[in-house]
Amino acid sequence: MLRILVVDDHPFVVSALERLFAETDDMQVVATANGGVQAITQAKEHRPDVILMDLSMPDLDGVEATRRIVDADTGAHVVMLSSFSGRADILRAIDAGAIGYLLKDADPDELLRGIRAAARGESPIAAKAASVLVSARTEHTEAGLELSTREREVLKLVVAGFGNKQIAQQLGIAEKTVKAHLTNVFQRLHVTNRAQAASWAQRHGLSPATNGA
Repeated sequence: MLRILVVDDHPFVVSALERLFAETDDMQVVATANGGVQAITQAKEHRPDVILMDLSMPDLDGVEATRRIVDADTGAHVVMLSSFSGRADILRAIDAGAIGYLLKDADPDELLRGIRAAARGESPIAAKAASVLVSARTEHTEAGLELSTREREVLKLVVAGFGNKQIAQQLGIAEKTVKAHLTNVFQRLHVTNRAQAASWAQRHGLSPATNGA
């Protein structure tokens, strides 16, 4: 029996989902939450198999709640269930650790299939969300190909946790040159800080242990 936590601040959505799962033989709602803060507590207490997470909530949004739940290692697979299919929302949710992204206007069978897939560790993604992810992945890959050898070296040292001065010492270049390389890296990867650049590098296999190929 799949144990499900439903997180949504609209009571009628929660009720509709509870009725849907009550009609299945392999799912049960073990808890509900009306906001992100409560979702974190319920996830720790009930340790569900799958969490259906609303995106927009008044106290703590679904993205941040997902990030905290994933970081807490509750073992649950988070599937974002939202009315929004905008690029920024989808990418934020996946980056936070959501395993899937489904839309609230999905038909019941699609939703049930998605939950079962998530429980198996697969990634149920609505068609609109999937096209966004493919586009973003292509853009990021192309951006990574534009990095020079030196920029890759700098980025790998950022992943390793080195500051600009340390990177300069490691590579035998001036600190202002490191800053210039990082500016170029940020622009090409479409990120705004070191943490985002390091996250991109790790997702694309560019780490101190790789050869940058």
